Amino acid sequence: LMATEHLAPALPTGPFAGVIFTSAAAVEAALRLGADLPKEAWCVGRKTADRAAAAGFNARSADGDADALVAAILADPPQGGLLHLRGEEVRGEVAERLTSAGIETVSIIVYRQVAQPLSVDGAALLATKGLVMLPLFSPRSAALFRAALPSDSQATLVLVAMSDAVADAARPIPHLAMLTAAEPTGEAMLDACGKALEVASLP
Repeated sequence: LMATEHLAPALPTGPFAGVIFTSAAAVEAALRLGADLPKEAWCVGRKTADRAAAAGFNARSADGDADALVAAILADPPQGGLLHLRGEEVRGEVAERLTSAGIETVSIIVYRQVAQPLSVDGAALLATKGLVMLPLFSPRSAALFRAALPSDSQATLVLVAMSDAVADAARPIPHLAMLTAAEPTGEAMLDACGKALEVASLP
């Protein structure tokens, strides 16, 4: 439902004590900039931190959401400002909250997720009767799926939402059941998908 488009914005000169990544896609976009970025990186979750570490950053994971990330930075504040490299769609107002707390944080959009039509295979699956498990990782992906859902859909959907915010956005999607991950991590999503399979197998 979305494709990543990398951007090439001009970056402020700084200096900055570190960078903030709120998605693995932001790490990839940052690498494409070819800029000399600080090596300290605060990351929203483990997947993003792993990607940042593989890219050569000294990555720290907040193992959660935007609230956990802000709390982690405030608990061990850097000696200087931060650069938040992010996508066009963002939640949590990370830069604004950190700046208000006294840590000057500049937010730069380095990629956008461009809406895509539902694939032919996806439309064909939804046109067939049967149970389909649908993991949703963001409020936007939930909204895009709802808009793309074919009017002749015959599938019975079991939804798995990454967070309460995603679940709220997904409620208008017709579904048999919806489960929400215990925390906004890939591991918790896998666990929730396993539980969704159990729900789907019930008579």
